[in-house]
Amino acid sequence: MYGHGVSPGISIGRVEIFKEFDEKIRKRDVIDVKHEVKKYLQAIRVCKHNIEEEYSEIQKKFKEENFDEYHNHLEMLVDEEIIEQVKREIIGRHINAEFALKNVMDNYIGIFESIDDEEMNHRVMDLKYILLKLLKIMISFSETENKKSGIKKIIITRNLKTADTTKLDLNTVIGIVSETGGETSHSAIMAKALNVPAVVALEGILSKVKDGDEIIIDGFKGRVIVHPTDDQKKEYLAKQKRENERKEKLKEYINKKTITEDGHMIELSSNIATLNDIPGVINSGSEGIGLFRTEFIYMNREKLPTEEEQYIIYKRVALSLKGKPVVIRTLDIGGDKELEYFEFPKEDNPFLGYRAIRMSLDKTNIFKVQLRAILRASIFGELKIMFPLISHYHELINAKQILQEVKNELDKEDIKYNNDIEVGMMVEVPSAVLISDFLAKEVDFFSIGTNDLIQYTVAVDRTNEHLNYLYTPYHPAVLKLIKMTIDNAHKNGIWVGLCGEVAGNESIIPLLVSMGLDEFSMNSNEVLRSRYVINHISKKEYAKHIDEILSLRSCLKVKEKLLELNKKYNCFYKIFE
Repeated sequence: MYGHGVSPGISIGRVEIFKEFDEKIRKRDVIDVKHEVKKYLQAIRVCKHNIEEEYSEIQKKFKEENFDEYHNHLEMLVDEEIIEQVKREIIGRHINAEFALKNVMDNYIGIFESIDDEEMNHRVMDLKYILLKLLKIMISFSETENKKSGIKKIIITRNLKTADTTKLDLNTVIGIVSETGGETSHSAIMAKALNVPAVVALEGILSKVKDGDEIIIDGFKGRVIVHPTDDQKKEYLAKQKRENERKEKLKEYINKKTITEDGHMIELSSNIATLNDIPGVINSGSEGIGLFRTEFIYMNREKLPTEEEQYIIYKRVALSLKGKPVVIRTLDIGGDKELEYFEFPKEDNPFLGYRAIRMSLDKTNIFKVQLRAILRASIFGELKIMFPLISHYHELINAKQILQEVKNELDKEDIKYNNDIEVGMMVEVPSAVLISDFLAKEVDFFSIGTNDLIQYTVAVDRTNEHLNYLYTPYHPAVLKLIKMTIDNAHKNGIWVGLCGEVAGNESIIPLLVSMGLDEFSMNSNEVLRSRYVINHISKKEYAKHIDEILSLRSCLKVKEKLLELNKKYNCFYKIFE
């Protein structure tokens, strides 16, 4: 089977199907019914504790409110009749606790829904609330047990979402395959961050595999082989060995500078999402962090992170990098990234809606908490602040004004921070590029976010697997917008980086260097490969071809021309052919 290879490499392993929440509630025959009963009762205790804590917090803030809802939830949770029915289901039918609970609760929900009464409607909502909370808790128990097994696995999924990351034991994942997605889908981004092969847009794969099946992933060609023969395994083990040898050779570049043959220094940085990514940054010889995706701090939790929680994280990152630059992108939520505890407006097209800086400028209380935490941590390293999805001049001015307000508040409280902290913005939409001459006068740096820039330029949803062929960095319009951004940045005396997936694309790196890009930020595992490419090109020689490349009319012609030039200048074929 062939899909779209988005993370190179070869993996041979066993399948683990990543199931969406509803799919996990299925009947499973069990032998150890005592374990299932114990799991159910433990879930009740955990749930009771969570509800009581939530009730206590809300009560402190809203003392005059009616809290009957919380009392109803607790009453249903410990209802003896329900508990006994679930236990009888587990023991009598030898089934898993989740399925037994859902059976019992669905029966009650069906009875109440058949009664046309407002009070019964409330009972139905309360039952569904308790059912959902208990199921999530029990599933988390099972996931914890699975993580302890330590078995290496290849994840097969319909569509791995951003928030799903924390549900996986990333130390045991050796490959990812998804039925949907493209180059910048979360499945692809996560696979690159983990340095494991990945194939996306492989329609129908879920119907052809089950947990435990042996498969091979070829991330170079986008191929997946289910139930490989001995000859196929032998062939791919040999390919895997050659790839490992190439990786070993690249380790020679860990401590080398990133400098072109004609002496132009380039900064190669890493993208990170959590503190767990820091070792990869250090081990790869990255020259800093060019993108800290802070939205992951806000995900898979029940409420917003406090200022102190964020401060500790930013401080640890700053100290770990020992003076190297760290660009912190403020909360970029919305689009395909949501928070369970925050209600986003219903939108026909979330990518064009309430997200990123638009949310921050609306919810200034959330925005200010994050800015305070970043500023407080700025005395421990070279932290920089970056605003996402700026599309209007006034958005940037308003964001800077709020930042100044936070600085003033810290001054009044006599809290130290780096008053000269650099402030930059993401260039992700064509409107920002077209006014980049004005915007550059207001910031210390630009960072081009090609994942969104391509999407908004060619009018293709970057998560749509059916339109992968249209979503491409080789579009002449995209390249012209990148060059315009670089030119306007330099004209105004600021530096410019690039932090989208294009940053690690070795076929396009030489062109970006020749255009004058100052910094690349990518997944840590792409740093050495990119350093090799940059160290084997002459910026001056390659720059002679910029006008010719930008005059080409089609993506295919651009790609062919870059391939021809890369071969001519021997940019990466010594190792990667």
